[in-house]
Amino acid sequence: MSYKDLNIWKLSRELSIEVHKMTLCELPSFERFETASQIRRSSKSVRSNIVEGYGRRRYNKEYVRFLIFAFASNLETQDHLEILYETNSLKNEKRYLYLLDKVDHLGRMLNKYIAVIEKR
Repeated sequence: MSYKDLNIWKLSRELSIEVHKMTLCELPSFERFETASQIRRSSKSVRSNIVEGYGRRRYNKEYVRFLIFAFASNLETQDHLEILYETNSLKNEKRYLYLLDKVDHLGRMLNKYIAVIEKR
C-alpha cells in the first residue's frame, strides 16, 4: 500500500490542484502574490503532511501529529478561501461554494481518519 491509496490524499491532491488553477485563472493579478500565494501553500501543505505522516506511520504518535498538521492546513485553506470570497477577489460564488464544500469534506475525512489511527 502507498499513501496514494489513501482517500484523504486523493482528495487533498484534487483540492490542491483545483485551488492552484483557481488562483491563477479567477483572481485579480494583485491577489496572486498575497492571499492566492498563501492558499496555494496551505492547500499543498495538506497533502504534503499526509505524505510525511504516512512515511512515519510506524510511529503512531508521529503519524497522528502530521495528520493534525494536515487538518490545520486544511482549516487555513478554508480561511483563505473565505477571505478571498468575502473581499470579492473570488467573485464566482459557484466556484467558492464548490471548493468550500470540498475543503469541509476533506476536514471531516481527516478527523475520522485521525480518530481511527489514534485507536490503534
